[in-house]
Amino acid sequence: MKQVEIAIIGAGSAGLTARAKIAKHTDNYVIIDGGTLGTTCARVGCMPSKVLIQAANDFHRRHKFQQEGIYGAENLQLNFKECFQHVRSLRDRFVKGVMSSHTYFEDKLIRSHARFVDEHTLDLGSEKIRAEKIIIATGTSPIIPDEWAEFHDQIITSDDLFELEEFPKSLAVIGLGVIGLELGQALNRLGIKCVAITRGTRLAGLSDPEIQNYCLEKLREEMEVSIDGVQKIEKLDSGTLKVTSGTQSFEVEKLFVSIGRSPNLEKLNLDSINVETDSKNVPIFDPMTFQLKSHPNIYLVGDVNNTRPVLHEATDEGGIAGVISSSEKECFQRRTPVYITFCDPNICVVGQGFQQLKEEKVDFITGSVSFEGQGRSIVKLKEQGLLHVYAERVSGKILGAELQAPDGEHLAHLLAWAISLKLTVKEALSLPFYHPVIEEGLRTALRDASKKLETKPSGLELFRCEDPPIR
Repeated sequence: MKQVEIAIIGAGSAGLTARAKIAKHTDNYVIIDGGTLGTTCARVGCMPSKVLIQAANDFHRRHKFQQEGIYGAENLQLNFKECFQHVRSLRDRFVKGVMSSHTYFEDKLIRSHARFVDEHTLDLGSEKIRAEKIIIATGTSPIIPDEWAEFHDQIITSDDLFELEEFPKSLAVIGLGVIGLELGQALNRLGIKCVAITRGTRLAGLSDPEIQNYCLEKLREEMEVSIDGVQKIEKLDSGTLKVTSGTQSFEVEKLFVSIGRSPNLEKLNLDSINVETDSKNVPIFDPMTFQLKSHPNIYLVGDVNNTRPVLHEATDEGGIAGVISSSEKECFQRRTPVYITFCDPNICVVGQGFQQLKEEKVDFITGSVSFEGQGRSIVKLKEQGLLHVYAERVSGKILGAELQAPDGEHLAHLLAWAISLKLTVKEALSLPFYHPVIEEGLRTALRDASKKLETKPSGLELFRCEDPPIR
């Protein structure tokens, strides 16, 4: 039996980052993965989806051309096959970049699936490995309800969307989380008639009722949306599907199912080591060190732990586990949460969201701005968006934000940095804002917030000099 200090199960973003940190301290490790290599992000997630979204938004922009005095938009055509060939071409480039890093540890990579025998032993089929510490970074897979299995040949998920060679004329997008909203809007803009079906008004992680309703109203200007969930799916004699949602029925060729992703844990045989799990059957772990509560020598990182399913968080978690497992025990502060949905305009949640603040009974105020009528938005012909910034009523410390805005991805980063630096509304307003830029909308929201603080600001929005100038 081969013995190592550390075994990493999964060569995705979290596992690869853990490996890089571990390699700085020891050469006695292995990384195990029997699936398709190249990371979820590069193969079927972040990167190919953004290529498709870019193409969809470029094509959709034609509706604004005549307003700018540009004619001929009615003659523009989209070749679906060539568009998806472009997506796959760039996807392959991103995957190649990931795979190139494997040359550094080819002798450590074992192409097998792992099952636990005990808390230190893994069965790889052809061999067993004993490890002092084990890092689980096996990622997630799209959820498809068992009762929909009979329609499997007409179901598309984000894992197989980018391989399409034949394209449906109509599609029911089921689920309006990040994936459903991004790709549903993109496919609709590319010319596939899409109807979006979700349950409730919580789009893309938003919890602020006013922003939820605003985004829903705007989405309905582009495509049909039902918030009553799916009650029934049936196959018609024509071969199409009839999807019933509330009192409405929709006839479509295929389903794009995006109702969430499930942690890849089933094949690990965790029952053999009596792991303590939560209500969703995910192992309970320390959120600071990612060690399992019942087995501290085992770590759970990345999407598989079902907490912050985005790439930069997965790499942070893998890095933390890599350092802690291979050296002295340390404690690391997590970054300010920031979530960006690349629909158009972007939807973002930063720091503490509306619902979290309410649940924690925080005394906060809300600064608001509409991007309808905002200078740079007018210039870009993108007058759509609403931003809410949350701050402590007494201190003015910025706590979080929820928003839809043109180029909202950049506003989200500015807000995340401000929150990380523990800036107050007054301090943020003392920073430079150029004209005309989208960021001026953030300044308007901060000014609105400043008027609602317990201590009202006075004077110019500038830092005072420590020593007055000599006259």
